[in-house]
Formats: sequence, C-alpha cells, structure tokens
Amino acid sequence: MKLSTKGRYGLKAILDLALHSADGQITLNSIAERQGLSESYLEQLFAALKKAELIKSIRGPQGGYMLADDPENISVGDILRALEGSMAPTDCVAENGHHDLCDSSDRCITRGVWEKIRDGINNVIDNISLQELIDDYYRNNKKRAPDNA
Repeated sequence: MKLSTKGRYGLKAILDLALHSADGQITLNSIAERQGLSESYLEQLFAALKKAELIKSIRGPQGGYMLADDPENISVGDILRALEGSMAPTDCVAENGHHDLCDSSDRCITRGVWEKIRDGINNVIDNISLQELIDDYYRNNKKRAPDNA
C-alpha cells in the first residue's frame, strides 16, 4: 500500500500547524513556505481536515488555522483517513462496506490476509498521536518544546 501526496503532505502540514500553534492561528501561506508546498494544494488538504473536524479556521486579518483538539487526542489514523479514506488494502475489506464488489467475497481464500493487513495498518496509525510526532520532532531536532505546546 502506498500513500498519495495528500496523506504524506497533509500529515506534514498538520504537524507543522501543531508545532507552531503556540504562535496562535497559523496561515496557510506560512505552512506552505516552511513545507515547500503550494498554498492552493494546502487549501484542498485543509478543507478535508476541517470537514473531519481535526482543524478549525478563524476568519479575518488575524485569522488562520488551529487544531480542533489537543494533539494527544488526534491520531495519525484520524488524519490519514480524513485525507485518503480507508486504509484497507482492498475494497472488499474497506470500512465503508463495499464488500459486494467481488462475486466471491463470501468464499474468498485471501480475504483473511487483506483483513489482517487492514487491521495491522489501522492498529499502528491509530496508536500514534500527533503529540508523539511533536515530541519526536523536538527530540530529533534537539529543540526544547515551548512550555505551552
């Protein structure tokens, strides 16, 4: 399974947002500059993250984006599913219930493999919080986290 740029860049962008949240609301322009991404592409990603209620926006001259919850309450799984959809390796074991796409789904000998892969992926991404990524960032960059982060 391979993540698209939506998942990879979206995770980087929301991590950037979390890392700079001590500065108040963060503009897409500032994230785009730090991450080397186009602002219009970030708008698409942030629309999906906002729809999933992972971030919220504040309008106006001092506006921008902020996390909708504490980083320890947002998982990598929440973020990736908001951007990519199901993490299942095949449609027949996707969480969205498209089990009828295959004529032999009730007697499929490989279905168990796909379910184990899906469950393994979900277990990993659901057990990594955004806070863990923040902590890893500061540890790896030997920077001290802001007191209120």
